[in-house]
Amino acid sequence: MSTLGAALDAAARRLAAAGIDRARAEARLLLAHASGLSPAALVGARERPLPAQTRARFEALVARRAAREPFAYIVGERAFWSLTLKVAPGVLVPRPETETLVEAALAAFPDREAALRILDLGTGSGCLLAALLHEYPRAFGVGVDCCPRALAIAAENLHRLGLAARAALVRGDFTNALCGPFDVIVSNPPYIASSELAALPPEVAQFEPQKALDGGTDGLCAFRALIPDLKRLLAPKGVACLEIGAGQEEAVVALAGAAGLRVTVRADLAGTPRCLVLRW
Repeated sequence: MSTLGAALDAAARRLAAAGIDRARAEARLLLAHASGLSPAALVGARERPLPAQTRARFEALVARRAAREPFAYIVGERAFWSLTLKVAPGVLVPRPETETLVEAALAAFPDREAALRILDLGTGSGCLLAALLHEYPRAFGVGVDCCPRALAIAAENLHRLGLAARAALVRGDFTNALCGPFDVIVSNPPYIASSELAALPPEVAQFEPQKALDGGTDGLCAFRALIPDLKRLLAPKGVACLEIGAGQEEAVVALAGAAGLRVTVRADLAGTPRCLVLRW
């Protein structure tokens, strides 16, 4: 019977050979997931025997990760804004840089007791909507997505977090059939140029939903569809927080200006312009 330490070492080598950057750290997390032990407990348990059933479970997880399936899909969850969210194939994995939109909304409305009306366009897993409802306990939010799978995952996340009573989920494309006003509008739209999709890491290019990534020829199709309708949906003192990709700031600012909106830019923790904050 193999030991925990031997299995961990073998898995780390396999993941490193597959091109995983944090191979040993991910192998340890996968072993914790398979064994039910905490990552900390594994440190002092290298010589503990690994039961055959647990070993088979672990090896199956490692094989999936070696094939570059996203770690979050394998373990079924991802942390976002201190919340643990369910994720699954068919739904975009929440990214740390998307938390910049939450920060921008909180800066615009520092009163956490405000009874805000929130709109999340392209809600996906519901990460942005859940984070904002968590921060504003008197707010009500609407999440919109065209994907039934995403809406089902978002509904489950809102229910698990105790937020479902203050949220509604709608199937649709961006602003169609919606009327305002909303105090806060957030959106992480598809903004990768079609020609650049194949060059993305395999975890993204091969596994994550293309519709949530593909922004058309120049990556700006979603912004052209969304921005002209924001003034209709925004409350007079409301804000819209839109995630943008690297190098898109100038073009999206121009689209917002043409729609008669004021723009400020917020960078993510890496210093990349990541969030456009739009106002009347």
